[in-house]
Amino acid sequence: MKEILVKYIKNLQQEAIMGEQRLIIDEPQEFGGDGKGPNPYDLLLASLGGCTAMTIISYAKRKEIPLEGVQIRLTHEKIYAQDCNECMTKEGKLDQITRTIYLQGPLSQEQKETLIEIAKRCPVHRTLTSENRVIDKVGG
Repeated sequence: MKEILVKYIKNLQQEAIMGEQRLIIDEPQEFGGDGKGPNPYDLLLASLGGCTAMTIISYAKRKEIPLEGVQIRLTHEKIYAQDCNECMTKEGKLDQITRTIYLQGPLSQEQKETLIEIAKRCPVHRTLTSENRVIDKVGG
């Protein structure tokens, strides 16, 4: 099980410690932070984008697909549930992430479609689109 420790620094700044790596998490000044690092939603989108790209690249290498590069553009917004026909939630607002995948290289249409389907196998995508549980404990 992977463990990450998040510690308070000051104001809204937090330090995430992931083994030997450290990252500052903050909010922009207009939201009360100091703008010293990405905000939590930026990190969520970056995780999804990074995982998506890695999944596509790994698959293309294994299958010898001539992928020369990949870019992922992500946005997050709150939408009204009633505006989403395929969503189970019908009242209030829900989160919507839009992921646009740009594939570079001499790819056939079939290869592009395959790689877009493979993107859905990214572990972070699977986590975000499956049933999740967060267990809260109070430390001593």
